[in-house]
Amino acid sequence: MMQAVSNFIHAFDNLVWGIPMLVLLLGTGIFLSARLGFLQFRRFGFIMKHTVGRLFGSRNADSRDGTLTPVQALTTALAGTVGTGNIAGVAGAIALGGPGAIFWMWVAALFGMCTKYAEILLAVHFRKKNVRGDFVGGPMYYIENGLGARWHWLAVLFSVFGMIAALGTGCMTQINTIAASIGSVFQSFRPGLDDGTLTFIYAFVGVAAAILTILVLFGGLKRIGSVTERLVPVMALIYILAALAVVFTHLSSVGPAFAQIFKGAFRPSAISGGLAGVAMQQAMKAGFGRGIFSNEAGLGTAPIAHAAADVTHPVHQAMYGVFEVFADTIVICTLTALSILVSGAAAGHYGRAAGSELTIEAFGATFGPRLASVIVALCITMFAYSTLLSWSLYGGRCMEFLFGARGMAVYQAIYVVFVVVGATVELDLAWQIADSANALMAIPNLIAVLFLSPTVVRLTRNYFGQHAPDGRRAE
Repeated sequence: MMQAVSNFIHAFDNLVWGIPMLVLLLGTGIFLSARLGFLQFRRFGFIMKHTVGRLFGSRNADSRDGTLTPVQALTTALAGTVGTGNIAGVAGAIALGGPGAIFWMWVAALFGMCTKYAEILLAVHFRKKNVRGDFVGGPMYYIENGLGARWHWLAVLFSVFGMIAALGTGCMTQINTIAASIGSVFQSFRPGLDDGTLTFIYAFVGVAAAILTILVLFGGLKRIGSVTERLVPVMALIYILAALAVVFTHLSSVGPAFAQIFKGAFRPSAISGGLAGVAMQQAMKAGFGRGIFSNEAGLGTAPIAHAAADVTHPVHQAMYGVFEVFADTIVICTLTALSILVSGAAAGHYGRAAGSELTIEAFGATFGPRLASVIVALCITMFAYSTLLSWSLYGGRCMEFLFGARGMAVYQAIYVVFVVVGATVELDLAWQIADSANALMAIPNLIAVLFLSPTVVRLTRNYFGQHAPDGRRAE
């Protein structure tokens, strides 16, 4: 019976994440890019100055009650975005679609920048304050407040699928990945650990993570923002420096690696080693699918965090969406891909599923297998735990939309229980359910974004027309 259920869910997952869904996601990005005059390219310098420039400038003043600073909102969203997909997802894309999958991942990101920009703009524009005085927003609010009360059912669908996805994608899969990565470190130093010892390690990790999660969640929205504001830059810096070390110790292979990416994008079978039967369509699907999973453009989750930002104009925060996709995919995912390709680790994995073990093998070419397993485990732990915190907010806000303020506390209690459970169980079925829920919540979100695109265009023109007509003076 369970096998039949698993087979059905697997088939359904392949259906909802098939070519039509990827076309919808990419098509939305292309449509919005055209409507906005390819903002992500024309205004790129201005956007970087007013996003990443502020990260390295003077520290933001404290936000008002019920809000996060713009940077805290960004790091909370980045915590949910920069995760195991940047390590395991990129490895899987290369293994299944070849190096060319990275080219299509870049394409998805370049257009996804406008999708996320539009989502965040709408989330801030249509947000409201709840009974605790917190700003709340996201797809469920811009569906109902932007499209009207008759679309309430669509907002409900998004919220239901969001709650399911948060328990799976944001909670169980993340803590399970943390437990497995820590277990791999123990195994690298003590090969042959018995299953009972590993199970104890996994359970201990689950309980410890649950306690840490409770301590953060009890502090409310502002404590989540405060934790991610400190954790995200540290985790990103450690991983980027480690990946750069791999790249620089194989500097002569960087040129050939880029050649493999561009050649493999259009002729995957031209790359030797297990890709003889791989067509361009497979490289595109692997790149688009893993890229969208990594940067979340179109899923509607990150706007829930950005809606709490203390900003005076929606475009102020929406620009962080462009930077978010750029940092996640163009920077971090590319460094993972280059590490795998320049180290030669990919050659033995083409044509079969792969994950973080491929990244560990790539890092091992520079750091050695033991240190590589420690570095990757540390990065995965920080990436996955920060994702776990952010998705507790996403799922809780969905519950709050459906059942009111008390729903948030109930959902977070359930979420903590799933943290403990997720550390020790086999997750294939849970992952497939959560993956399907991701796609199903993306559909109502994309419908709303497309219908509300005139609002996105109007507010964007208003901002750059009145505050930055020359693209340089906006504050």
